Amino acid sequence: MNKILITLLLVLGSFAVEAQESVWQSDVKKAIEISKKTKKPLLLFFTGSDWCGWCIRLQKEVLKTPEFEAWSKRNVVLLELDFPRRTPQAEELKKQNSELQQIFGIQGFPTVWFVNATDKDGKVNFVQLGSTGYVAGGPMAWLDTANQILKLDSQKEKIAIEKAVKKIKKKQT
Repeated sequence: MNKILITLLLVLGSFAVEAQESVWQSDVKKAIEISKKTKKPLLLFFTGSDWCGWCIRLQKEVLKTPEFEAWSKRNVVLLELDFPRRTPQAEELKKQNSELQQIFGIQGFPTVWFVNATDKDGKVNFVQLGSTGYVAGGPMAWLDTANQILKLDSQKEKIAIEKAVKKIKKKQT
């Protein structure tokens, strides 16, 4: 009985850890739906995940950090628009990503757009809030840029991020 209980707790604990990670959408329609429900703007991450050095660096230095995790949960809906060279990708996803690349005039990677989206009568309209790419200086430097684009109070966000990171680290120990 104790073994079953311990196993159950371990399994539930692993789900809790996974739930802490930011959820990146790949389907623009689903991301727009979530954006509407949560009233948060979309963060569109145009990347070449398996070949673009700056994209990989942005992932490592910013997008996969506890600071970004905490910030993104509070402020945006994440949408990854990947253009891999070696990793197979469904044709429908390739088409969607290429269309969005054309709409936003993406010529280099990584590019991150912040947008509000509306879906009316099956037609999507994007209101562009601003864009960025790789920003040197780690997660807080990148988040300062994002906060300026979204017109968020950087100091309040910094305090909220620090609290969330402390909670995450406390749970991990």
